[in-house]
Amino acid sequence: MSFYNKVVLITGASRGIGAATAILFAKEGADVVIVGRNEEKLKEVEEECSKLGKKPLIITTDLAKDDQAKGIVNKTIDAFGKLDILINNAGMLKKDDIKSESFVETFDEVMNTNLRASVLITNVAIPHLIKTRGNIINVSSVAADYVSITNFVTYKVSKAALNHFTRCIALELAPHGVRANTVSPGPVETDIFESAGIPEALQNYPGQLPLKKVGKKEEVADLILFLASEKAQSITGSNYITDNGLLLN
Repeated sequence: MSFYNKVVLITGASRGIGAATAILFAKEGADVVIVGRNEEKLKEVEEECSKLGKKPLIITTDLAKDDQAKGIVNKTIDAFGKLDILINNAGMLKKDDIKSESFVETFDEVMNTNLRASVLITNVAIPHLIKTRGNIINVSSVAADYVSITNFVTYKVSKAALNHFTRCIALELAPHGVRANTVSPGPVETDIFESAGIPEALQNYPGQLPLKKVGKKEEVADLILFLASEKAQSITGSNYITDNGLLLN
C-alpha cells in the first residue's frame, strides 16, 4: 500500500499505537503529522520516521484544551496544504468509582480527552477531508462492549460513544465521499495499563484470551493502514476488532 502524496494527521502519536501508526505511514511514503503532549517522545518518533525518508511535522499540544485541539488541523494545512487522513488515537485510561464524590471530575477529564477532543478535531477537519475525499479512523477499544471489569466506567462510556459517533458521521459524510471507521483493540503491548496504575493487567491477560496472547501495536497499525487505503474504499461506518478473541469469552 502506497500513501505517497497523502497527508496523515495522527493524535496520541508520541507512543504506543499512535507512534507505530506514524512510523508505518512514513514507511509507506505519507507526509505525517504527529500530535502529543510529550515533546521528547514525539522527537523519538520523528527520528524513526526520518530514518524511512519522511520527516514528520511535530505538534506538541494538550488536546483537552479547545484552542490547541483546533489548532492542529490549521497547522497541518499550513504545512502541507491539505489533509487526507485523520486518525483520532489520543486517549487515556483512568480508574474511577461511581460511588465516589470525585467520579464526575474523572468523567469530565476522560471524556474530554477520549471523546470531545476527537469530535472537535473532526469538526474542524471535515471541510479539508471533503476536498480530498479523505477518511477518518477513530481508535476505540473493545472495552466499549466488554463490561466485566469494574472501575473503568468512564473509559468504557467514552469508547462506546466514540463508536457511535463514528457510525453517525460515516452516514453524514458518505455523500461527500468521506469514509469513517473505528478500530477497536483489545489488550495491546503498550504502556497504557502502566499509566493507569494497573501494570499487572497486561501480564494477566494472555492466559485469559482464546489466542493466549495480547496484541502488538504494529498489528493495530497494520489494520489502521488497511482501512485508510484504497483497498478499503467500500468500507465505512464499520468497527474493526482486533482482540485475540477477548469478546468470545
